[in-house]
Amino acid sequence: MAKFIVSPSPHLHSATHTDTLMRDVIIALMPAVIVSVLFYGWHELLILAVSVLSCVLLEWAITKWMLRKPDTIADGSAVVTGLLLAMNLPPTTPWWVVVIGAVFAIGVIKMTFGGLGQNLFNPALAARVFLLISFPAIMTDWTVPQGFIGSPDAFSGATLLGAVAEGGVASAVGGADLLGKFLLNIGGSAGEISALALLAGWVYLLVRKVIRPWITLSIFATVALIAGIFHLCDPAAFTGPLFNLLSGGLILGACFMATDYVTSPMSNWGGVVYGVGIGLLVMMIRYFGSYPEGVSFAILLMNCAVPLIDRAFHGKKYGRA
Repeated sequence: MAKFIVSPSPHLHSATHTDTLMRDVIIALMPAVIVSVLFYGWHELLILAVSVLSCVLLEWAITKWMLRKPDTIADGSAVVTGLLLAMNLPPTTPWWVVVIGAVFAIGVIKMTFGGLGQNLFNPALAARVFLLISFPAIMTDWTVPQGFIGSPDAFSGATLLGAVAEGGVASAVGGADLLGKFLLNIGGSAGEISALALLAGWVYLLVRKVIRPWITLSIFATVALIAGIFHLCDPAAFTGPLFNLLSGGLILGACFMATDYVTSPMSNWGGVVYGVGIGLLVMMIRYFGSYPEGVSFAILLMNCAVPLIDRAFHGKKYGRA
């Protein structure tokens, strides 16, 4: 007689697990991490080490001593949060500020909501915004420290977006070698170091089928379209598409943080709407806001809209028309 086993869903399981996904994200971040360490030196290496170690230890301590559950650090999500947090900070950030950021990312944003899979906001981005509001001088110090290669002496200067905010479009764009910025962008947070390195990691994630391209592509397309329209209307007041695509943290945010499984929509069309919203908010903040950069704020605001987007673009339930 046949033996039937009754069990709750899901009944089909994928061979892909959280730890393999996080491992792929870590591998994808390595090109940008290596370039940032080479050009920012021991300062950046210290930030990366403190950030990752703090996130891992905090998650272990909270799960063990507060939630009294088995620790989840083996899934690699805390390491990913630590890497992304470090990549969102200036290379001169003091170690104690990094620890505060890790406490906010893991203790407040991730574990307070129940851990991985239940947080509404991207932990690394939320921590970056928290630090920007709490320590504005430190978070906008774009001094470039001595690296293992490159300039032998530290120097300081505004980022491209900061130069636009301070001196206007002509002063920033006139001296901007956009091809050079695509290959190597010295200045800004560590995650702005090289568009090429970030895009190489994004392509790796696509090949490994860790993410789908629709969110990232819709962000890029929206930014390019809005920048193109405004630039055509008034080139002296608004920067163009290529400038906005290559400056700031747009590529890091679009490729690695907007695509976060937990805080992004589940459907393809939902992802497109989500990406368009991010791109629109980024450009409105850059053009008309008080901050020269808007990627972090845009992604966090659209994180709030994800439940509504999922509700509007959910798939048909089985057995229903």
